[in-house]
Amino acid sequence: YVGGRQAAPVLLEGLRRLEYRGYDSAGIALGADPIEIHKAVGRVADLNAVVPTGLDASVGIAHTRWATHGGVTVENAHPHYDTASRIAVVHNGIIENAGVLRERLESEGVAFRSETDTEVLVHLFAKCMAEEADPLTAVSTALKLVRGTWGIAVLFSDLPDTIITARNGSPLVVGLGDGETFLASDPHALVPYTRRVVYLEDGDVAKIDADGLDTVHIDGAARSRVVETLE
Repeated sequence: YVGGRQAAPVLLEGLRRLEYRGYDSAGIALGADPIEIHKAVGRVADLNAVVPTGLDASVGIAHTRWATHGGVTVENAHPHYDTASRIAVVHNGIIENAGVLRERLESEGVAFRSETDTEVLVHLFAKCMAEEADPLTAVSTALKLVRGTWGIAVLFSDLPDTIITARNGSPLVVGLGDGETFLASDPHALVPYTRRVVYLEDGDVAKIDADGLDTVHIDGAARSRVVETLE
């Protein structure tokens, strides 16, 4: 979520509406500088219990995880930070070459906090951010090194009030509101807030803010997407 209201209640309600899909842990990242992360093993209610009330952050990302790489632990729950805790990511999908990428990053001095394939992504984003200085380009550059599937949402401290998102093989839908924008893996989470949506396609990388979204292909070419109305 990014917009004018408190992000945490919107995100937690979105997770609650997607509980039917099954999961074993949940987490949330709020704000931009600093990014504040809260995680819990178990249900969305368990996450809700550890998220402080009254948080003013108007941008955030949240996720429920079903373990594939690594056990069911708080450390392995999403979102994941980079080393400097200035980038946070949530991810649906599987990174097939995570082992090779992890070994390469560790040889460069990166210390991992989890056993997940997803954490590889956030460290790649940080590496490319240092070289590109533009979050949208950094995400696109990093994803060209990755094999697998992803539906991701990324927060950058250097880009407040903005979410970078990308899709390859995992569904993502953007909800367009009045001065606020939503992102979900399932339109069911958006119904309480808006009926105007844009479905991202494989290869899309997008920058989302309160005014909507700008979409490019992973190779940099501009892309336009049709706004649809949910039944």
